[in-house]
Amino acid sequence: MMMNKTKPHVLHLLLVLSCTWVLTVSATSDAYPSVSDCGVVDEVVVPERREVYGEGKIFDISHRYREDMPSFQSDDGLGQFLWLRMSMKNGSLANVSELKFSTHSGTHVDSPAHMFDHYYDAGFDVDSLDLEVLNGPALLVDVPRDKNITAEVMKSLNIPKGIRRVLFRTLNTDRQLMWKKKFATDYVGFTKDGAEWLVENTDIKLVGIDYLNVAAYFDTIPAHHAFLEAREIIIVEAVKLDHYIQAGIYSLHCLPLRLPTSDGSPARCILIK
Repeated sequence: MMMNKTKPHVLHLLLVLSCTWVLTVSATSDAYPSVSDCGVVDEVVVPERREVYGEGKIFDISHRYREDMPSFQSDDGLGQFLWLRMSMKNGSLANVSELKFSTHSGTHVDSPAHMFDHYYDAGFDVDSLDLEVLNGPALLVDVPRDKNITAEVMKSLNIPKGIRRVLFRTLNTDRQLMWKKKFATDYVGFTKDGAEWLVENTDIKLVGIDYLNVAAYFDTIPAHHAFLEAREIIIVEAVKLDHYIQAGIYSLHCLPLRLPTSDGSPARCILIK
């Protein structure tokens, strides 16, 4: 009854103050930035999806999973990988999704178990990977665009001793291969001699590359063996190294899922200036 007696200009002021409060809350909600729909009945609020955070200091170098994301040796992409198993629209008390895809899809890590069966049996899975190696200073380098990463290319990069983590940006990024559904066999990767040179002549313990396979297609097994046999190097594949991220030193943070017995795992990886 009191509201019915409220003057129109007072109601307008109350609405403005209410909207101002909502907008203030929205503006300071860092975890879920969005636009307020105050006073608009049918407007749909859309969440902001970002690649860069912290006023240009934090870069998400993980690929967002998509049905048309490339999958190893497939022409059809990843396909459907997410189902809403329980739906509130169908009467469930909560929405519950379930996932199904290869652990070597999208941005992911390889463990020694990926290429050596005796390591698989012994438990050298992704749950055994060293978080100290997966997190720390990292160098982003640009690889010459006209060749795979051979021993000759590795020498030419002049990576200083003491560098333990290196992300290699290649022609794969220029060609936007991770945005093409069909798997490309002509991507850039390490040759066997390039992998061996890195192992024998550098202090690198983490190798990241911008496509689904760290190794050139014709050298897939030999190059993986060179990296993983000693169990000292962690491979991170399909990192998103867009060109707005300049080459140089960053703080890398890469966290795979804790999956005992798994030879690989999706990972969320970020670079911080």
